[in-house]
Amino acid sequence: MKDNDEHYPVYPVFKGLQRPLEFMGIQGRYIYWAAGTIGAAIVGFIIAYCIAGFILGLAVLAIAITIGAGLILFKQRKGLHSKRQDQGVFIYAHSKKM
Repeated sequence: MKDNDEHYPVYPVFKGLQRPLEFMGIQGRYIYWAAGTIGAAIVGFIIAYCIAGFILGLAVLAIAITIGAGLILFKQRKGLHSKRQDQGVFIYAHSKKM
């Protein structure tokens, strides 16, 4: 029978920081929203540039990025996870008996 004093090698395990992913102040799922906003702004710039010229394309780019960044910052300020905020007073008439 082997001794209980036999030790196995111990390796450090990184379990994360238990915090959401953050990049340049944008957290979690809003990183994907920012990538989508940038992609849509670039596509909008290309389409507007082809149709009407550089100035309108630049305006579309600036407006798309401004609106996207505003929405991301507004939604992020409310919280990382979507929450329902019920307004009013709720009265429960009865509960189910077991």
